[in-house]
Formats: sequence, structure tokens, C-alpha cells
Amino acid sequence: MTGARSARPGRYPLRLRRRPVAWEDQRPTWREARPAVIAAALKRAQARPSGNWYVVGASRRIRDDRPVGRTVAGREIVLWRGADGDLRAGPGACPHLGAPLKDSRVRCGTLVCHWHGLALDGRAFGDWQPWPAYDDGVLAWVRLDDVGGEEALAQPVLPPRPDPARSVAAVVTTSGTCEPEDVVANRLDPWHGAWFHPYSFVDLTVAPLTGDEQDDAFTVDVSFKVAGRAVVPVRAVFTAPEPRTVVMHITRGEGAGSVVETHATPLGPDRAGRPRTAVVEAVIATSHRPGFLVAQGAAPALRPVMRAAAARLWRDDIAYAERRWNLRSTGRFPG
Repeated sequence: MTGARSARPGRYPLRLRRRPVAWEDQRPTWREARPAVIAAALKRAQARPSGNWYVVGASRRIRDDRPVGRTVAGREIVLWRGADGDLRAGPGACPHLGAPLKDSRVRCGTLVCHWHGLALDGRAFGDWQPWPAYDDGVLAWVRLDDVGGEEALAQPVLPPRPDPARSVAAVVTTSGTCEPEDVVANRLDPWHGAWFHPYSFVDLTVAPLTGDEQDDAFTVDVSFKVAGRAVVPVRAVFTAPEPRTVVMHITRGEGAGSVVETHATPLGPDRAGRPRTAVVEAVIATSHRPGFLVAQGAAPALRPVMRAAAARLWRDDIAYAERRWNLRSTGRFPG
């Protein structure tokens, strides 16, 4: 850390920057952010297995009284909860006459079509075949083997997370005109943080990890801006456990143990034939401080604040991903 005093947690989470530096005077990072390094990290991520699992959104959004509709790779999907509370998923068109099942009703765990009353309990009905679904407690997933084309896994590839009893989770979703690889490439470029998001980050340095994961993770020292000279310094490690996911683990400083998971899910082409991708980001915050128990009690009020902060960053980052796709698709991408 060059500007903040320490990334180690102390009695107080805030630190004062010694020498605030103007945006234009900060150290350039373009030499370290080599396109070949980012491309190699992306290639390794794309080679890892996903088991054909795709994130569809926040699990808390799928209630037991009504279904939710999503689109993945052009597939219309309906999700709901069975009588046991488990997640169910299947094609979003009713097998009778094609009614949109997302607009139907859930009664005692059974999806009842609002056109003619056809009831689906999650088992196959004629040509209507359910898809495997998984609720990890924060995110909802669906497995589409014909889309992924990989060897199927019984459950998604999940990164380590803090204890749910000592954490608060919030999920934000946005979308853009790009492909999942453009979103993953954005997250595998941590060098852009202080330049592209100066309202949130300062004093950022990046270095590869040492050891067996040297080529597969980046360690980042950065300070989150609060107000004026006040910042919160942390150390974070970025990894890509599967092709459409990048995870940031805070390993040192305030909130050590917290996780930010960024998942990229293909939606399918728009009317102009351009690819659309959803970004589903889960922020799972924890803290060793006794006062964090109060924050847990105020989770319903805290989650909108967490979502707003993540959404602000993604207004910029989705523009990055869209620009990358535009350059790639027109043969103008550097390298």
C-alpha cells in the first residue's frame, strides 16, 4: 500500500491517506495490465469445467407462491419452489398450448398454468422435460447440458464462502451487449480499478500469486474510498473457478473473509443478432467485529445499499465488456 497506512484490520476500519494523489497523477498501470496476461488467464478459465451450470439470479427472488421466468442462451426457463421448498426448473412454455409459465400460479408446490389449468409438479410431462436446478443459499442455478456440452456435474462449481450465520448477502443483476468471456475478461483485469472507478478505489497495486496458483490468480492491494482522505485498505485475491465466474476473496484488512462472486450468463441474441449477457454479482460480506451482528440484524436495510454500490461499478464495467465485444466482433481488438 502506498497511500493508506495498512491493510491489516485495526481497532477502527478507516485509515487516512498520507498523500492524496490526483487522478491524473496516479501511477499508470497499463504496462502491468498486459493483454497477453489477461488473455492467458481468460483462456485458462474457459478450460475449466462448469458442469453445464448457469446462474439465473438471486435464490431469494424465487418464492413459494409464484414462478420466475428467465432466459439462458435463448432458452425460456421457468423456476419455482416445490412443496418441499426445493428449486424446480423447466422450459418456460406450457406443453399444452405454449402459455408463458412464468405468468402462471404455484399452488402447494405445483405449477398451474393460467390458460387451461395444466399442473406441473416438476416431473416430465410429455415432451416437457424438467432441468436440474440448484439453490446454493444465495444464487439459483439451472443445468442445461445441451447448451454447455460438457460432462455434467451434480452441482455447480462453488467457491468457498463465509459462514451464512455470520454474513450478509446481496445480489445485483445487470446485462449488456457482449458475451460471457467479455465479462470475465473485465474481472481478470483488476489493474483498471483506480483509473476507471476513481470514485471507489485508490492506491491499487496488483501482483500474481506465488506458488501453484501463480498463473491463475491475482492479489490486489487497494483502498476503498469513503470520504475525503478516509479509506478502507484491503487485500483481495481474484480467481476464476469456472468459465463464467470470477471470485474476489478479501484475505486481509477490513471484512476479511468476504466474497464477491461475478457470474456471466448468456441470454441469447437480441433482435439485431448481437449477443446479450447477464451479469449476476453476489456480494457476501462478513466481519470479525462484534458490531457486525448489528449489521446482520439490519440486513433488509443493508442489502439495497450493497446492491447500489455494486450496480454503480457495473454501470462502468458493462461498458468495458461491451466495448471489448464490439472491438472483437469487428476485428479491431488489440493483439
